[in-house]
Amino acid sequence: MAQYVFTMNRVGKVVPPKRQILKDISLSFFPGAKIGLLGLNGAGKSTVLKIMAGLDREIEGEATPMPGIKIGYLAQEPQLDPGHSVREAVEEGVGEILSAKTRLDEVYAAYAEPDADFDKLAAEQEKLEKLLATADVASLEAQLEIAADALRLPPWDARIEKLSGGREAPRGPVPPAALEARHAAAR
Repeated sequence: MAQYVFTMNRVGKVVPPKRQILKDISLSFFPGAKIGLLGLNGAGKSTVLKIMAGLDREIEGEATPMPGIKIGYLAQEPQLDPGHSVREAVEEGVGEILSAKTRLDEVYAAYAEPDADFDKLAAEQEKLEKLLATADVASLEAQLEIAADALRLPPWDARIEKLSGGREAPRGPVPPAALEARHAAAR
């Protein structure tokens, strides 16, 4: 029997007062499968995605990801800082990785200090290097460029506050590179 990356079994969702959004939904996804959710406004597409991401646990039935899988979720209406550039807004999703990279550079420099605690520095270096290796920091710039291109983002230096309505929050399918950057930041 095939191993599914995610399974929903007889999932239901009711919101107050007694509005049923989902009823007896059963889905299973193979690794690498491309899926689409189609339906009218209010049909529950976003609810299904929130359940799959683990953001909505108040459901009937079972929603079970494959053990060890990382699931990312890109909000339909992200809250963006109007004072940021497009690049800064995108980098917020990988902030932990960028901070770790900066901190690792500081650790390397700290080895040159006359009173450096080599054991402490080595332990921190190991932790940071593992985080960065898991996040594939070597290809992070390429991942960000691919995500920006796939989402048809404005130029990196464009200010969020200057973008017109529809350009503020890109819509459409989210490429794996964009979600992977967020996954890595969440680890």
